This record gives sequence, structure tokens and C-alpha cells, in this order.
Amino acid sequence: MSLDADALVDRRRMRRKLTFWRALAVAVIVLAIAGGAALVSRRTGFAGVGAYIARVTISGLIRDDEERVQQLDRLARSSAARAVIVHIDSPGGTTAGSEQLYDAMTRLRKKKPLVVVVEGLAASGGYIAALGGDHIVAKQTSLVGSIGVLFQYPNVADLLNKIGVKVETIKSSPLKAAPDGFEPTSPQARAAIQAIIMDSYAWFKGLVQRRRHLDAAALARVDDGRVFTGHQGIDLKLVDEIGDERTAIAWLARAKHVNAKLPVRDYALHSTFADLTFLHAAAVVMLDAVGLDRLARGLDEWGGMPAAERLNLDGLLALWHPAGVN
Repeated sequence: MSLDADALVDRRRMRRKLTFWRALAVAVIVLAIAGGAALVSRRTGFAGVGAYIARVTISGLIRDDEERVQQLDRLARSSAARAVIVHIDSPGGTTAGSEQLYDAMTRLRKKKPLVVVVEGLAASGGYIAALGGDHIVAKQTSLVGSIGVLFQYPNVADLLNKIGVKVETIKSSPLKAAPDGFEPTSPQARAAIQAIIMDSYAWFKGLVQRRRHLDAAALARVDDGRVFTGHQGIDLKLVDEIGDERTAIAWLARAKHVNAKLPVRDYALHSTFADLTFLHAAAVVMLDAVGLDRLARGLDEWGGMPAAERLNLDGLLALWHPAGVN
């Protein structure tokens, strides 16, 4: 009799163990599915089922980002997204990266109504991106414009002379790798760089003139590199309307016949710029090793941009960074 009782207890104990492991297996499967869905959502920008208005956010420095371009192209093909609102808060970045983003937004605009909402800042390359929209909305105190192109490089020739260091260079022609920062910039090298700057500047101005429908006189009022408030931008035709996302939705309903009652859902873009690359990390370590720890940690900034991030910006810059801002 006692043997039967023991067997019954063992059987119940085994059943409880099996129930526990089954429940654990189900929980693991559910978590795996949820994690996979979250990863897909992050990678594809999936915003949900049913018709909606997609909200895209572009912030920080702009540079080449092919993954972001692919995500915007996928959004253009989405049948559920009826329109797109792009929130921009950016001082710009590389000219090539800004052009890439503008081109992606242009393709998106041709498929769906696209309105841009300027948050704090859409300057230089950030304004290039804003030009990709059908309509630009800004706050009264938002900053827009900074139409211009920049090329900066450090010249340490005087410093090297003081400490007795000379960099020897052998090159195929005088303008190869010029300017290099180790010797005074020659007039020929300066002229070559200036030609590149002016060519990109002409492209930027032409884009503004074409997208904002400005005549020569109106363009001349805004193309000197200054930033303007959103309020000033209305009269200068850099901005279409003062407001926020609600203003953007009202415009979509009024001008593009988009249902204003549709839900607005975030379409997340994964930016690769924030990833700490090997070269990025190496630059920080190198600056720290030579005693420039303040520079390495980004305390000496261009308008709030860490020094190591500046080292990641290759090429011509369409970037607003007022001097003296800490």
C-alpha cells in the first residue's frame, strides 16, 4: 500500500516538473517571438497594422547612412502609410550625406504626401533634408537656413616648428593631398579647395531656389550663411507655416485630402552614426594619450558636437556650428 502511495507521489511530482518545463518552454518561445518582432520593427520601421500617418524623426549629425535610405524606401512602398511627417532637429553634417538624405526624401515624397516639421533646428544640411518635403512647418523660434558649405582643417605647421618636428612629404604633384596641415597652405591649394566649395555652394543655392521658388533677389536675401528664425523664414519663403505636428496634420488634410483622424505612428529609423566605430574609439584614445583629454571628451565643441564625432565627418560639411558655443 505504501509503495502505491509513493508511486502516486512520484507521479504527481513528475507531472508538476513536466508542467513547469512546458510552461517555461512556452514562455521562452513567446519571448523569442516578441524579441524577433521588436528587432524586425527596429530594422524595418514597422509601425503597426492598418492605415496610419508615419512619423519619422531625423536628429543630430547627418552623414552617409545607407540603412536609413533603405528604410525610407521601404516606407515609400508601404500601402498602410497614407502620409509622412518628418520631424527634423539637426545642424547638418556632410554635404554628401545631406544630399543622400534629400534624395531619399524626394523619392518618398513622390509616393506619399510628406510634410516637414522643424523642431529646434534645420540648418545647413538639416535644411537640405527639409527641402525634400512638400511643405515645411516650423516653430516661431526654430532656426532654419545656414545656406552654405564649409571645409575646415587644422594647420599645425607653427606648432611643429616650435617643437622641432618636420614632416617630410614626397608626392606626385604640388596639389596632391593638399592642404595637409603640416605646412602653410599654398595659394594654389587654397584656390583648388575654394573651387570645390563654390561648386557645392552653387548646388545648394540652386536646390533652395528651385524647391522654394525664389527669384534671384529673394535667394540673395538668404544665401549668405545666416540662420533665421521660423518667424523670419515665413517672409523669406524658407518656411511655409508656423506650427507643430497638429499644423502638419491639418495641412495634410487640407492640401492632400489625408484623413486627419488617422493615427500617427512612429516609424523608427536606426542610425548607424551613433555606433562607436573602431576609428572613432581610436581617435579618442589617441587624443587622451597625448594629454588632450578635454578634446577627446568633446568639451571643446562646435556648437555642442563632440570632438570625436567631428573626426568622423569626412568631406565637405553643410553644418551650422556657431563659434564660442560651449
